[in-house]
Amino acid sequence: MRMRASFPSRTATLLALVLAAHAGLLARGAIQHTPSYDEAGHLPAGLSHWQFGSFELYRVNPPLVRMVAALPVLLAGPKTDWSGYTNRLDHRSEPRIGRAFLRRNGMESFWYFTMARWACIPFSLLGAWACFSWGRDLYGPRSGLLAATLWCFSPMVLAFGQTIVPDVAAAAFGMLAGHAFWRWLKTPSWTRASLAGAALGLAEITKTLWLLLFVLWPLLWIVYRCSRRGAAETPSRSAQAMQLLWALGIGVFIVNLAYAGVGSFQPLGEYRFISNALGGNQAMYNEPPYGNRFTGTVLAALPVPFPRDYVQGIDIQKRDFERKGMSYLFGEWRMGGWWYYYLYALLVKVPVGTWMIVLAALLAAFLPRGRPAPWRDQMTLVAPGIAVIALVSSQTGFNHHSRYVLPALPFVLVWAGSVVAPGPWRSPLMRTWITGALIWSLASSLWIWPHSLSYFNELAGGPTKGHAYLGSSPSDSNFDCGQDLLNLKRWLDRHPEAEPLHIALSGAVEPHILGIRGKAPPAGPNSDLGRSLPPSAAGPHPGWFAVSVGQIRVFDREIDYFLEFDPLATAGYSIHIYHVSPEEANRVRRNLGLPELPFPISALEMREGA
Repeated sequence: MRMRASFPSRTATLLALVLAAHAGLLARGAIQHTPSYDEAGHLPAGLSHWQFGSFELYRVNPPLVRMVAALPVLLAGPKTDWSGYTNRLDHRSEPRIGRAFLRRNGMESFWYFTMARWACIPFSLLGAWACFSWGRDLYGPRSGLLAATLWCFSPMVLAFGQTIVPDVAAAAFGMLAGHAFWRWLKTPSWTRASLAGAALGLAEITKTLWLLLFVLWPLLWIVYRCSRRGAAETPSRSAQAMQLLWALGIGVFIVNLAYAGVGSFQPLGEYRFISNALGGNQAMYNEPPYGNRFTGTVLAALPVPFPRDYVQGIDIQKRDFERKGMSYLFGEWRMGGWWYYYLYALLVKVPVGTWMIVLAALLAAFLPRGRPAPWRDQMTLVAPGIAVIALVSSQTGFNHHSRYVLPALPFVLVWAGSVVAPGPWRSPLMRTWITGALIWSLASSLWIWPHSLSYFNELAGGPTKGHAYLGSSPSDSNFDCGQDLLNLKRWLDRHPEAEPLHIALSGAVEPHILGIRGKAPPAGPNSDLGRSLPPSAAGPHPGWFAVSVGQIRVFDREIDYFLEFDPLATAGYSIHIYHVSPEEANRVRRNLGLPELPFPISALEMREGA
């Protein structure tokens, strides 16, 4: 009895330690890195919401996360520049506004982004608590603690939890909403329906992805009730249906509240759409007047119960996928994407130790009496995660961001936590397997931290080789999105001999803000630009170079010859630093079919950027 009574206390202590470690890792990582490509636009967009009561900037995502991020920055009084703004639906202003914000505030902008990132740490802590709570209620406290630990040390969570992009918050609130809905399914009441509705609304104003819950929840309720056919139910099913409608209504109300009700209940026929899905073929030309495929139909008079910017954000996001773009996977470029891209991303971006725990949970589920909870409860847990993966995988216009699938991760982790639930299938061998897998998972993640955004597991060769496997471009968030510019500045301060420097860097932050200056490396013969140059002017040339991996692995192959060199050092993992000697340059030039440069090249010529 003593052990049983003391266990909750030990669990609470361990959970507190895990949460404290998680907060510390995120807080330290927030200082380490330059604002990423996507972050640059989120912060000024959040400021615009507070200052003007307008939600047009970055409306492809709901405003909750960036408004929380912007609040401490707003109090600090940053400089803003809105001259790059346009309200045209087919012109997104966020990149221009973000770069202008960085230019106006200079080095001080990095402190603003650090404050904004710290303000968002509670979202990730909420995700850990939601994982623990649902795992504890479904499988027991050990399972909840395991799920929370896997969340807190997940490289994907550590990578995006230290930024102000909304994906971690979306995962956290999606998990919270799923847990609240499951509790209502177990014991329906108006109170629990209200709590589920509130959590649903919060999920909706983090990412429009969670609109799928308006369809999924009624389906899950029907299946859950049918599985209990013959059992006496209180309240009645008709009363439960009313409670479910109440919960969904609260979700809609919170979305409207977040947008101050601007444009709510506008008739569907009065919208101007730019996506083919909503605007019809006319919208594909992206010139006013925009299209609306519902004009002249019975649906035209239907009032849309969501705010105008919320609806238009969905339309713009859909247009982005319809336009398609070049995508990269495992050495192949193609226009559009792959249906299995995000499954592949999870395979290489989630630690092998975590997958070992998932595999153990999968095997245990097929053992006699191995199921640690009724199937309908487990169905309610895994269905949202499966729905997220299915939805994002169906959008094959382009594949750039593995974070799109992050909201599915906590559902997988909680289900994986079932492997330590009490059951007859537990054995010393299973406990050894789980312990070893957990240690491997944590060690693999922490070894790369704070550069978690560049994490790839051992199957993909780690962060030094992983960029060869998954999408790589200057705006990608799989490996390189400009996060290591501060690390490059620190390296250059320690190595003043690295002059003159040639740079090709990704991200929204202009290098000169940090005092980093240099010419672009010469284009190589594999690119259109390089083929137009005289052979002696084409790269490679000797000298010092700082090159983002996202610039090396681009479709135009302008400087892909750097793949032939071993970097002297790295800034983080995403910026490679090279000191190319004349001999090395000529070796690669011979392989590329270029004439050798005069040898030996004088030190003066190297300093002039020969």
